[in-house]
Formats: sequence, structure tokens, C-alpha cells
Amino acid sequence: MIDLRSDTVTKPSEEMRKAMYEGEVGDDVYGEDPTVRKLEERIAENLGKEDALFVPSGTQSNQIAVLTATSPSQEVILEASSHLFYYEGGAMSALANVQPRTLVGKRGVLDLEEVERAIRPDDIHFPKTGLICIENTHNKSGGSLVPLENMKQTYELAQRHNIPVHLDGARLFNAAVSANLEAKTFAQYADSISICFSKGLGAPVGSALVGDKSFIDEARVWRKRLGGGMRQAGVLAAAALIALEENTSRLVDDHKHAKMLADGLRNISNITIDNEVDTNMVIASVQDENMTSNELLSLLKERDVLGVPVSPEAIRLTTHLHIQENDIKQTIQAFEDIFT
Repeated sequence: MIDLRSDTVTKPSEEMRKAMYEGEVGDDVYGEDPTVRKLEERIAENLGKEDALFVPSGTQSNQIAVLTATSPSQEVILEASSHLFYYEGGAMSALANVQPRTLVGKRGVLDLEEVERAIRPDDIHFPKTGLICIENTHNKSGGSLVPLENMKQTYELAQRHNIPVHLDGARLFNAAVSANLEAKTFAQYADSISICFSKGLGAPVGSALVGDKSFIDEARVWRKRLGGGMRQAGVLAAAALIALEENTSRLVDDHKHAKMLADGLRNISNITIDNEVDTNMVIASVQDENMTSNELLSLLKERDVLGVPVSPEAIRLTTHLHIQENDIKQTIQAFEDIFT
């Protein structure tokens, strides 16, 4: 089966499994797990920040960032289809008691003038703007890259208004590889960053929240409150370390395969490609009024290809470390079989 549903479907390599078995562990809630600490130090160094916190998931990392940066009744500015708003169950309102102020971006990129207009003036009738969030790469826009200059200008605007910036960088290393830049080059324009080890990097589980030491000290308290404290978590951090050290540079292969897939599908009647393929995602729409995205996915599954629906007409196909060039060719052939 060629599984293109997500880059989260990968399984740990033998090297990861060996590291998980052999890794030195301790009680991380007491700060005594050396493998967790090594991972936190490594990712903080990679992003040019002082400290980091290992957490179970990207959603928890994002929500801890919101909880740490804001106060109840404040407002958070973010893109209307961002993961923080769209895919985290309304958690910022449920947990942090803050309200989202959504702005419709272009390919996930916020317009600076709209952001400035959305920042609340000092008026007793309005909530205070407590945080601005950026997602890079932007999942709902098909893994699109938020340009470095846009991040820089957003951060400078936020600084002028004394508002912190959080970067949902679940796939930040995809962004860095796509832009041919170091991840820390993007991270310099955020006060906190969420990084996922279990997407393109291929670890089985885990994310990190990265920031300055005082921020991470407070974030550690929130992790405990949310039940995210893990004991001998080095068995997980060991795999994440391998992912970080071994699988960052190879993301270029995923991007190459996604572009190859998009190029092949563009030649098939009744299929259009909806996104500019910056990284590892392809959004393909069916131009056939007699076929829905779910019907297309059923036909693809019969041909050993899996994807996910993103609308009644469109599906998403995501490349990852288990996908090779031959898989891309077989996927294109499956589409050709359906539409010829």
C-alpha cells in the first residue's frame, strides 16, 4: 500500500528502535532524563534559542505556548485556516480562555496591513491582543512556505506593539529545506516555536516547544498541569534525536517526490493541482461532476494508494521518508487507470 495520507504514518527505523532500547533514561518530571535533556538542548541550539521542552504532541506544544504567553480574555491573531485554529478542537478558548482573531491569508501568509489593523487599541471595550501566531509551513494551504521576509516584518510589527509571536513550526524543517536556509534563520523571528519530530522527520512520537529560559520554565509548569509530564521519556527522545540528526537533510527528497507527483497529475484529464508545491504536499481536485473526493479515494484505495479528502472535490497527497520514486510512478499510473 502506498500511504500518502500524511507524513505522520511513518514507522521508526531500526536505528531508532535500537536507540530507544539502549538510550539512557531517568525521571524527566524530576529533570533527570539525560536523553530528554540532550534532545532539548540540541533542538534549542538548532533554533538559536535558550531552552526547549519535550512534549507528547504538537497540539500540546502549541497550547502550552498560548497558555504561557497570554492571559485570560486576551485575543490571539492567527490565520483563518491555521492548525491552531482549525485542527486543535478550540483548545485555546477551552484551556487558555482567550479568543481567536482570524485573518484570511494568501497561501497561509498573513497580510501585514491586516495584522496591524487587527491589533486592538487600548480601549476598555476591546480584548487585549496577547499573541500573534504564524504557521510555517502552512498545512491547510498544501505545505506552503511562509516567506522569511513576511515573518521578519510580522515579528518587527509585533515588537513595536510589545506582542509576542509564536511559530507553529511543526514542519519548520520542511520550510528551511525548501528555502535553502537554516531553521534558526526562521526561528529568530518568533519568541516561541513548536517543532514536531513525528512528521517529516520520522520519529514515532514527540514535539518540542522552544524559547528563552524563563518562557520554558513557565511552560514546564503548564505541561505538568496538562498531564504532559512523562517519566522515563528518554525512550521517546532517543528516536527524536535520531530523527533530528539523520532525517533533516533528506526532506529534499520528499519535496522532489511531491513535485514529481504534481507534474505527473497535471497531465491527467479531470485532475487539477490546487497548490504551489513548495514542500511535501499535493492538493489535487477532481474536475468531474460525477465524482467526489471520497469516491476518488475509494478508487485509489482499490489500486493500493491512500490519500485524505480536504474538500468535496479535493484530496491531499503527502510524501514522506517511506515514499520512493517508484511509488510516485505507481500513484500516477493509478490516476491514469481511473481517468482513461
